[in-house]
Amino acid sequence: MEKACMAAYQSGDFVKAEFEDVRTGEKEWMWVRVDYADDDKQLVFGSLDSQPVLDHGGGLKLGSQLAVTYDNILQCRKASE
Repeated sequence: MEKACMAAYQSGDFVKAEFEDVRTGEKEWMWVRVDYADDDKQLVFGSLDSQPVLDHGGGLKLGSQLAVTYDNILQCRKASE
């Protein structure tokens, strides 16, 4: 599957990333609002902009601060869209 938005991510962008509940193995896709990205380490830092459907051990909720690897990003919406 080809990923959209292969260029560097900017503050204010939204990326759709995959999250797995490690206890059940279930996965879901959620939006993350980008604060900043580290292209060298292939990481996006930001806040969760979706309400999780899965439990994720209670560790994820709307607004959670997190880091996402570029490998887990499927889609990107630029802040200007």
